[in-house]
Amino acid sequence: MSEEQSAIAARLKESREYLGLSQQEVADATGLSRSAVSLLESGQRRVLAQELQTLAKVYQRPVGYFTGEEPVDFPNDVNMLARQASALSEKDRSELMRFAEFLVQRSQGGGDDQT
Repeated sequence: MSEEQSAIAARLKESREYLGLSQQEVADATGLSRSAVSLLESGQRRVLAQELQTLAKVYQRPVGYFTGEEPVDFPNDVNMLARQASALSEKDRSELMRFAEFLVQRSQGGGDDQT
């Protein structure tokens, strides 16, 4: 296994664990098998570009984070929000995302009801 493949594998596993997701939850979200997720995380299987894009979406990180091209360092409060959100149901995370989008629009002056 190459050093690059090992680094990608470690970042995939760290990202999954950080969000508190099981390998089965990642498998369900990506369409991969649980054993494929395990092999990717151990570096025993190379990740395909399309798979990496899908995993990056699930883990809410840019693809460049996994390849080492783009480090991601979120503030502590953002990290805490991610941990809390990972414990929510998919429906509740969707609702949280809509609320977050509302807050972003409001902070950019896009909201009609500014008090």
